[in-house]
Amino acid sequence: MAQRTQTPVPISTQLWRRKPIKRAGTPDDHHGPELKRTIGTFQLTMFGVGATVGTGIFFVLQESVPDAGPAVILSFIIAGLAAGFAALCYAEMASAIPVSGSTYSYAYHALGELVAMVVAACVLLEYGVSTAAVAVGWSGYFNKLLESLFGFQIPEWLSYAPIPHEGNSQGVINLPAVVLVFLCAMLLIRGASESAKVNAVMVVTKIAVLLMFVVIGMMHFQGGHFQNFMGAGFAGIGAAAGTIFFSFIGLDAVATAGEEVKDPQKTMPKAILFALGIVITIYILVAVAGIGAQEPARFADEDQQSAGLSVILQNLTGSNVPGTILAAGAVVSIFSVTLVTLYGQTRILFAMGRDGMLPKKFAQVNPRTLTPTYNTVVVAIVVSLIAGFVPAGYLWDMVSIGTLGAFTVVALGVMILRRTEPDLPRAYKVPLYPVTPVLAIVSCGWVAYNLPPITWLFFALWLAVVMAYYFLWARHRSALNNPDAPLPEIPETMRGH
Repeated sequence: MAQRTQTPVPISTQLWRRKPIKRAGTPDDHHGPELKRTIGTFQLTMFGVGATVGTGIFFVLQESVPDAGPAVILSFIIAGLAAGFAALCYAEMASAIPVSGSTYSYAYHALGELVAMVVAACVLLEYGVSTAAVAVGWSGYFNKLLESLFGFQIPEWLSYAPIPHEGNSQGVINLPAVVLVFLCAMLLIRGASESAKVNAVMVVTKIAVLLMFVVIGMMHFQGGHFQNFMGAGFAGIGAAAGTIFFSFIGLDAVATAGEEVKDPQKTMPKAILFALGIVITIYILVAVAGIGAQEPARFADEDQQSAGLSVILQNLTGSNVPGTILAAGAVVSIFSVTLVTLYGQTRILFAMGRDGMLPKKFAQVNPRTLTPTYNTVVVAIVVSLIAGFVPAGYLWDMVSIGTLGAFTVVALGVMILRRTEPDLPRAYKVPLYPVTPVLAIVSCGWVAYNLPPITWLFFALWLAVVMAYYFLWARHRSALNNPDAPLPEIPETMRGH
């Protein structure tokens, strides 16, 4: 085996070096193994819907309506527009650079290594924290279902984190959330195709129960609940939009599957746009039905913080049956949110490990299932610790700021690649260029501006940690430092994928 040669690389060159973009008909340029392509358009669309619908509607109404009142409808529209502009940019980037790693990989190809690490900080925060937050919310619906079906709940000391938050109960550990994370990890270890099939079933279930909520809510609709529509002002609408924005990360999750998708140049743009249309439609329907059926002030009630939509149905109908059905649907379908966000986290870490930005073990794959097993176990442990010991209320805005950062970089990447790689094949191009990416950047910036200062402080601290890691360790071990070095051994079963 040839000896690895170390040629000193100037730091200025290291910071802005870019990965070459693989073009059709050329050999793969990755420094490590590839993943198996098994996912089609429908399954990928369901990945996007699975990571998005449910995260926002099952949980965020209780967090956002107290901020914006009935004008939370506008908050959903604003967040949806910002996500929509970014989704169009994702579709173009996915068609041009169909690889694992989503925004991190796009930034590495378009903007350089330093920006890629900043984006990595955003998306690791986005996926890791969101997986934990959704698992915590799932725990509340699981307890609601147990109470409705069997008349008991898991004890509070095993259902809540030990850290207090806005009067919520305190416990020792949120055990259901921890168990959910590890169940998802076990499924992911079995393989991406199996995970996609299970997710598709869960998403159909989720849409069905939410449509049931819409129908019942519309039957009890009262226009008076929309009086004083703008009472919270633009500040309240903006604050709610910042919280809601976290619920659009499923669009980014589609892009993390770039190397496991069949015909990715065509499949990924279609899946992103299909998912966006489904998500925005369902969000608006449920928000209108929820506020029409219940006074906005009641969304802040303590009994709605753990299983809000289920409680609304129970109050409307006077029966446990609709609420129980919705809680059961939530328990099944929110599993899919955790599954897809956990999947996205592992694929980003896989791409970083293959690039040398993390230890190579993060890029190792199981020769039988072709999944990054070590990577998945590590992610499950870290996320379960967050889910078990941190209340969801502390997590929502941290997810939003990571998502906003990722979306902004994708829009910048589209504009930069149009100038630096004008001849790059693109199966999809954003309409109204350059207006669309500029609107994506402006709208994301406005939503980010309305996030609480404490969120920016924690994000700055996290970014400082990631940058210190990059300058002290990762930049010296980047695969681009020595592109001619021998590649890791690829299992025989992976050759040809």
